[in-house]
Amino acid sequence: MNIFDIFNQAESVKIYNGGNISEFNSGSEQFNDIIAVWKDTCANARDMPAYGVSLNSQTLKALKRGLWLEFCFGEVNICNDLPFEKLLIEVKAEWTGFNLIRYESDRGYDGRCFYFNLVNRDMSALYNILNSESSHISA
Repeated sequence: MNIFDIFNQAESVKIYNGGNISEFNSGSEQFNDIIAVWKDTCANARDMPAYGVSLNSQTLKALKRGLWLEFCFGEVNICNDLPFEKLLIEVKAEWTGFNLIRYESDRGYDGRCFYFNLVNRDMSALYNILNSESSHISA
């Protein structure tokens, strides 16, 4: 499966904002708004070789600060021979590329990442909606 198509199968999204967590289930207005902005942000994105790997302990610490978006799936998916149950990204408004961190229940966030170049776009619209939606009560 193409990595760009997998986001249509997300059952929920979680926003980590300064250590606070908001979760929105598929079909909710907030979920749909986030997915629409996500798709627009990634409209021209290119999957590229990842620049690094994730270490579970460091990723768990990092989730307590900054702004993050996690896509949660109801089953194990595989793209580019890399399995995952969740996909996590750190969101910074000025970034024009990002690592997509894989989560597996037996390994946590340890392992190789995917990397995306947004090609002439940045993450500002996504950053803005995540900040807005994370101020709402979790769905």
